Amino acid sequence: MSGTNPFLDPARQAELYGHASRLAGRSNALMRAKTAGRPVPDSIVGLVRNHHERPDRLGLVLDLGCGRGTSSLTLAQELRTRRVVGLDAAPALIEQARQRAKRLPALAVSFHHGDFHHLPVSAGSCDVIVAAFCLYHSPRPQTVVAEIGRALAPGGLAVLVTKALDSYREMDRLVAATGLDPRAEQHESLYVSAHSGNLADLAAVSLDVLGVEHEEHRFTFDGHDHVAEYLATNPKYDLAPGLYGDADALAATLHELLPDEPLTTRSLVTFVVAQARGGRR
Repeated sequence: MSGTNPFLDPARQAELYGHASRLAGRSNALMRAKTAGRPVPDSIVGLVRNHHERPDRLGLVLDLGCGRGTSSLTLAQELRTRRVVGLDAAPALIEQARQRAKRLPALAVSFHHGDFHHLPVSAGSCDVIVAAFCLYHSPRPQTVVAEIGRALAPGGLAVLVTKALDSYREMDRLVAATGLDPRAEQHESLYVSAHSGNLADLAAVSLDVLGVEHEEHRFTFDGHDHVAEYLATNPKYDLAPGLYGDADALAATLHELLPDEPLTTRSLVTFVVAQARGGRR
């Protein structure tokens, strides 16, 4: 495996997001394990309502790194905006988001393939821009934030969301203890480009930061079978080729190496709320 951080390696994006089922499997396993922490899309809705001066009269809302469309659909349902546009660099995820949206035809939401370094919207056209769990995929997150500043209308709001560098460290310890990847605890954090410790500073270069919130999310996996669903497509670890991508094989190996017991892990989620330069209208 390349020494390049997999979240910053363009050559690995097809592997990570070329099949929507891989992200869905990892996300579903994590959400089933969740024991503490609000749903992030709901938290974003609350921040928009609390900080935007016209939350009941929003025009265009842009959801960057929209993935399978969960946050975009929540924004459209809860905020009743004129239009929500989800943008993602992975065609497979965009296609699944479109299929999910078809089940909710009354919502004014659409999904498009694109690059968040070059937003396909005119200057000053967006009332809200959300970038949740995506800025750490860019080696130049400050460029993305500058684009957000360009696209926001006067008084427009940005909600940026990321994780702490040491998120899921208990998972690192488990993988190291098995010997499946003895260096699991030494690998660079997947979130190094835009993390809880630097996100506000990244935002402040191009936006006026209004507030920063941190929330600990906790997860308890039932045992090795549940853990394997999450680990099998986690790109952080140097797993053997026969294990990476195969949850059943990975679970069987975990059962051989360690006693089966629940695993509790944590992630600090950080929300930065910022405004287009120039303040409120």
